[in-house]
Amino acid sequence: MTEYTTIDEYIATFSPEIQTILMNIRNIIKEVVPEATEKISYQMPTFYLNGNLVHFAAFKKHIGFYPTPSGIEAFQKELAGYKGAKGSIQFPLNQPIPYDLIRRIVLYRLDESQNKKKK
Repeated sequence: MTEYTTIDEYIATFSPEIQTILMNIRNIIKEVVPEATEKISYQMPTFYLNGNLVHFAAFKKHIGFYPTPSGIEAFQKELAGYKGAKGSIQFPLNQPIPYDLIRRIVLYRLDESQNKKKK
């Protein structure tokens, strides 16, 4: 198993098509939360601000997106058509990636993070 130290290293290991999807997700997160720190956590690209905001990763047949259980719960209805678990969702590679939904989930997680900081 490769030990990644940067998101660029992680993304570079995939095909051009998957790299494009991963870069789109990364760019959405950077646009929504420019002050977040990029890191690798659990060998996945991670954005951090007052704690982990979101993780994402590429797999053979899907993109995994990990916005914590609260991020999944808040968008339960919109995520109903996707496989997932308590804190994760799978976006199949044979379907369009819901970038607008990802943006809204990241905004939600940003709001949670800012409220966490205030407490």
